[in-house]
Amino acid sequence: MSIWNDSYGLLVCFQAEISRLDEEVNRLYDQLRMAGIYLDENPNIENIIKKHHLEVDPVNNARREKVKEAMLHAWNSYVKYAWGQDELQPQSKNGVNTFGGLGATLVDSLDTLYIMGLKEEFKKARDWVAESLEFDKDYEASVFETTIRVVGGLLSAYDLSADKIFLEKARDITDRLLPAWDTSSGIPYNRINLAEGKASNPGWNGGNSILADSGTEQLEFIALSQRTGDQKYQQKVENVIRQFQKIFPSDGLLPININPHSGAVKSYSKITFGAMGDSFYEYLLKVWIQGNKTESVKHYRQMWETSMEGLLGLTRKTSSNFYYVCEKNGDSLSEKMDELACFVPGMLALGASGYSPEKAEKIMNLAEELAWTCYNFYQSTPTKLAGENYYFHGGQDMVVGTSWNILRPETIESLMYLWRLTGNKTYQDWGWDIFQAFEKNSRIESGYVGLKDVNTGTKDDMMQSFFLAETLKYLYLLFSPPSFISFDEWVFNTEAHPLKIVTRHGNEGSSGDAEVQSTGLLLMPSDLYRHDKGDPP
Repeated sequence: MSIWNDSYGLLVCFQAEISRLDEEVNRLYDQLRMAGIYLDENPNIENIIKKHHLEVDPVNNARREKVKEAMLHAWNSYVKYAWGQDELQPQSKNGVNTFGGLGATLVDSLDTLYIMGLKEEFKKARDWVAESLEFDKDYEASVFETTIRVVGGLLSAYDLSADKIFLEKARDITDRLLPAWDTSSGIPYNRINLAEGKASNPGWNGGNSILADSGTEQLEFIALSQRTGDQKYQQKVENVIRQFQKIFPSDGLLPININPHSGAVKSYSKITFGAMGDSFYEYLLKVWIQGNKTESVKHYRQMWETSMEGLLGLTRKTSSNFYYVCEKNGDSLSEKMDELACFVPGMLALGASGYSPEKAEKIMNLAEELAWTCYNFYQSTPTKLAGENYYFHGGQDMVVGTSWNILRPETIESLMYLWRLTGNKTYQDWGWDIFQAFEKNSRIESGYVGLKDVNTGTKDDMMQSFFLAETLKYLYLLFSPPSFISFDEWVFNTEAHPLKIVTRHGNEGSSGDAEVQSTGLLLMPSDLYRHDKGDPP
């Protein structure tokens, strides 16, 4: 029997269905907006959808346009002063090859340009990739950085646009990285000469491999195997996880130094969710999501849940109720938290739904508490920009340690996840505060710079590629509807490059995982990106 609700003029029994249909309408509006951007045959669609979004959420729509303008300012500065080079030094107005001359900023920016609908800028970048991006470099590259920035950036551009040039380039550079896995344990060396294929570990780390550097290639290599049908990439990185399973402790927390020959951990080395540890834990969760949470990838989720119990054991709070995640050195606890560890609130929020309702509530509450701490990393300084790390001596409130800010994205990333997963617009307001601080302190005529000191505002001379790849992309998505680049269809690598979720069947290397060809975010004119006849548009 239906019950009429006079307050709302709706049939109560239909409200759930109406809510579902409303979300579907919003999703279709987003697709139409993208079509209006990329299909010149429908020039009026974009204006229609813009009007709809302005009516629904004019404040955040305006914020999103400001972020898009910031991306254009950063991109145009790179084009003018550093085209084709890795990164821009805005004050010097020079380009520098910090990653061996792989066009890091350009490749890192491809999907951001696409997502923001900057089609001319995307086409210019695409043409450079096709005509000028070469990997035969006599340069000792970081396997980790090259994977997350270059391989991830190219695969994301392929998944979004379906342009095969990106897949071809991703395969080329990944083939050059593969010799790094030729160790007796299968745990990779962390550096490799791209021309010679000679791999090694840096001397400053005693010849050890680093946890994050060795355990943060799974998303990209699995995606490449899925899109090429060649299982060798997936086999390399899944073998690493099998090796980690052999040494996985009961609390799920691995030290950051690992011997690539024996596979043994250096028990005296640091345990951290900050630098050199962070993204290993992130990828345990995200490979499970990438495989669509099937039986084939459940061991990733199980490992992640074990690690989250370990994280709970490292969590403390101050007398003012600021929660923070400690580091561990041997048996000693260090009350220090990197801004890098501010990815944790977003990771917890993303993984909460896989728990029982009671546990999910506990995990989500911790995510929100840690996000409040990370937001206050920013609010506690004169510039309203966070330092690199903070100390909580004796459980007291935060004190900035290393005081530089290099335009990092982690807090913004977590705010984006929390906004989408809770619907609480407070997180959008916090993100807007941080964006305004970047605009006030880091924007100059020729791009964006970091700060040498968040207390004085003294500027450095580097526009990090991740500012365009991550910080601005996450800000743009923070002010976008949740259905835009939906978590149901995409998973972000640790450099904020979205990869399509593909259901995993069977074990790695089995015939159950067939080759996947991207069809792109939306169909586009077949001649826009110079596709050959018959290629995906």
